[in-house]
Amino acid sequence: MADINKVVLAYSGGLDTSVIVRWLQDHYDCEVVTFTADIGQGEEVEPARAKAEALGVKEIYIEDLREEFVRDYVYPMFRANTVYEGEYLLGTSIARPLIAKRLVDIATETGADAISHGATGKGNDQVRFELGAYALKPGIHVIAPWREWDLTSRETLMAYCEERDIPVDFAAAGKKSPYSMDANLLHISYEGGVLEDPWADSEESMWRWSVSPEAAPDEPTVIELDFRAGDIVAINGQAMSPAEVLTELNRLGGANGIGRDDIVENRYVGMKSRGCYETPGGTIMLKAHRAMESLTLDREVAHLKDELMPRYATLIYNGYWWSPERLMLQAAIDQSQAVVNGSVRLKLYKGSVSVLGRRSDDSLFDESIATFEDDSGAYHQGDAEGFIKLNALRLRIAAGRGRSPR
Repeated sequence: MADINKVVLAYSGGLDTSVIVRWLQDHYDCEVVTFTADIGQGEEVEPARAKAEALGVKEIYIEDLREEFVRDYVYPMFRANTVYEGEYLLGTSIARPLIAKRLVDIATETGADAISHGATGKGNDQVRFELGAYALKPGIHVIAPWREWDLTSRETLMAYCEERDIPVDFAAAGKKSPYSMDANLLHISYEGGVLEDPWADSEESMWRWSVSPEAAPDEPTVIELDFRAGDIVAINGQAMSPAEVLTELNRLGGANGIGRDDIVENRYVGMKSRGCYETPGGTIMLKAHRAMESLTLDREVAHLKDELMPRYATLIYNGYWWSPERLMLQAAIDQSQAVVNGSVRLKLYKGSVSVLGRRSDDSLFDESIATFEDDSGAYHQGDAEGFIKLNALRLRIAAGRGRSPR
């Protein structure tokens, strides 16, 4: 076993990570530094301080990273219109590189030998945390307790707490949601429980941020979003920071039943997993961004972005945010966004997001050419004949050689 004197742990204050604190102290005979990030999970993070102190932790980091999370991670991802496997808006995936970055930063600041996390050996998060850590601090040692210990269930974790006097609110623990949940300012994910049966319907009581589309208001909500360089900077004319934008879009989207999804996805480790995701603000952002790009981006640039997006999405899903290929793609994506400026008007109604209008000083839409009315010679329709014949040339030659597709 490696000689470990100090470990920085990604600490939530919940059952799993409280057990990990004591397990690290016992198993490695080391000092534990806890790091708790507020990335908009909707729960007070300060109580984690008292819980860590009760476990004998001397160095406790609790940080509000909401603005950094949206500005430096969510916004760049949405510039690419990123969707994994056609549906997943990557709410969990995009939070992991930021947490990994702070873990290794704090390890450097405190002189720690290792970092640790509470991700299981079955999931994607272990990969995301560790790839990020190794990319940013190559010599760092990573401790993943779920891959080492023999505590295999919630019951064994609770028993461990009782045996070692770990302060856990057992009454609250008994009322815990049956789902494994992960929340941040972009989404809430739900796994486990009844969702482990792909045929079973999700329970209405499971959803936290949104009403059902059936229960949403009968009158639509109309909003206007202002874009600058591909990012939303104002809602209904009111300038907002990135975190404020996403918070308000979550509120508006949730009230209108927007952003629920039920997915069976392919995990990087090889298994299929069924999860439900609640991403109201992100769903609105994606629709609006594509509308803004439709008006301002060159056709081939837009199509190339769409071809690159699945690869970019897979890089984020699999934990390669800090890889050179993701950084290369990001540079190309960001360069394309210089002209993505203007406003989009949207209708939010019973689970749907519809585009009502878009405008931009950088628009490539030329009404004098696109019109169905008299264009006063702006476009010569006869030019299309030569265009069509040139594009048909290879088809005509092949057909003339007996290679007709019929």
